[in-house]
Amino acid sequence: MHRFFLPPERCTGHALRLDGREAHHALHVLRLKRGERVTVLDGAGHEFFCDVENAAKDFLTLTVKETKATPPLPCAITLLLAVPKGKIIESIIQKSVELGATRVVPILSERVVTHLDDDGAEAKRDKWQQVAIEAIKQCGAAWLPRVEAPVAIEQFLARQEKIDLVLVGSLQTERRHPREYLDTFQSRHGHLPRSAAVWIGPEGDFTLAELQAIEAAGAQPITLGNLTLRVETAAVYCLAFLTYELQPR
Repeated sequence: MHRFFLPPERCTGHALRLDGREAHHALHVLRLKRGERVTVLDGAGHEFFCDVENAAKDFLTLTVKETKATPPLPCAITLLLAVPKGKIIESIIQKSVELGATRVVPILSERVVTHLDDDGAEAKRDKWQQVAIEAIKQCGAAWLPRVEAPVAIEQFLARQEKIDLVLVGSLQTERRHPREYLDTFQSRHGHLPRSAAVWIGPEGDFTLAELQAIEAAGAQPITLGNLTLRVETAAVYCLAFLTYELQPR
């Protein structure tokens, strides 16, 4: 069944309307006709099973026949990712959707060559958010991760966000297996973390000064094994581990 996306504010009532990008794909690529069944995702946990009511020149109207609600994962996971070269970040965002990340924060570090002004950062954010939207349509995820505009390490740390467990992949400092930190947290609090974040550095890792700042803010260094992983592999490794360990049993 073909999937489409509409933001939650447009998914009220029993009649939905596809226009713009979504309508173009439905009308001119899929060539949907009246009576065909489609799925609409709102990225906020709801899946709407609809019939095409009317296929006009540049929009479609849909009739909602059934609604399914999916609760969020019990732990909100943030990926703090040093922006890699080229379009690798788009693939990482796609995998982040599939692996249950709640948020992706692109990080500008000393070894990241990309430097953006406010307008450029917001344009990148819009582009990457669209990648996430396309990914939920492909894999059927009910929840859309939020992709933020690229931000410098010191700017993110200045927010002083309250996150239960923060990890950082490191090649330079004393490290432990991430499960040790989960076990310690559960032993101390009587439950698993309800929010978690993991920092993934650029090629060559974060600088020592950056790692010290990240760890001083509360992040705990983890090992990803004996091999030096590519950025995209490290991100997938960490998200897969956290999603598996923190999902309902």
